[in-house]
Amino acid sequence: MTRSAKPTTALDFPRPLVTVDIVIFCILEDALKVLLVRRPAEPSDPFPGRWALPGGFVDVARDKTLQGCAARKLAEKTGVSTSYLEQLGSWGSADRDPRGWSATHAFFALIPAQGVTLQKGANAQEVEWAEAESASRKRLAFDHGEILGAALARLRSKVEYTSLPAFLLNEPFTLPQLQRTYEIVLGRPVDKSAFRKRMLDSAFMEEAGMVDGAFGRPAMGYRLRDRSQATLFPRTFSPRDSAGG
Repeated sequence: MTRSAKPTTALDFPRPLVTVDIVIFCILEDALKVLLVRRPAEPSDPFPGRWALPGGFVDVARDKTLQGCAARKLAEKTGVSTSYLEQLGSWGSADRDPRGWSATHAFFALIPAQGVTLQKGANAQEVEWAEAESASRKRLAFDHGEILGAALARLRSKVEYTSLPAFLLNEPFTLPQLQRTYEIVLGRPVDKSAFRKRMLDSAFMEEAGMVDGAFGRPAMGYRLRDRSQATLFPRTFSPRDSAGG
């Protein structure tokens, strides 16, 4: 005779507010940008009129996982349904949100700039791409400045030993475009020959035919073999890989 499961009982303790916030990076105007939204100006709204990261409350009816919630928020704000999306960490305290004890689960996303359509929403009066480094020093809503700083540090550290910057490019892309993307994120130039050898030896991309390169000259285009994860390199970019080093 099997024992029946005990009936569930309603939880009788206060529960925190639970949200998901997304740090969305792209390359625009030869710079690393992050998507910011301006919160409503109503005095009753937390941090009225302040710039913030896009995000919102977990919808228990639609979001089966935190990753699913982050993907939904990304699509709502940019129209992009597929991109590189990675969980960054969790932030929580009794005073980060004036409405009560709050916990947020932060993600960062990498998307190509072309084809993105920014969307406003009920809690976003304006949306804009801001220069990522300077945005991290702004007085953002909640603790979003700290979250953005953590995302920048994570991205730059992983760029040293992974193929992550390729997710910021539309396909097909050329090796010079990929190198420039690395340089923008790293904040320094890298040696052309060393970079080319590193990228081709890692075998994370495949040829996609000739495309227009710099100055209209034909160049080989590439696409990623696997868009589900970044490729790890056997070593980081060292000073010897820097241009002129």
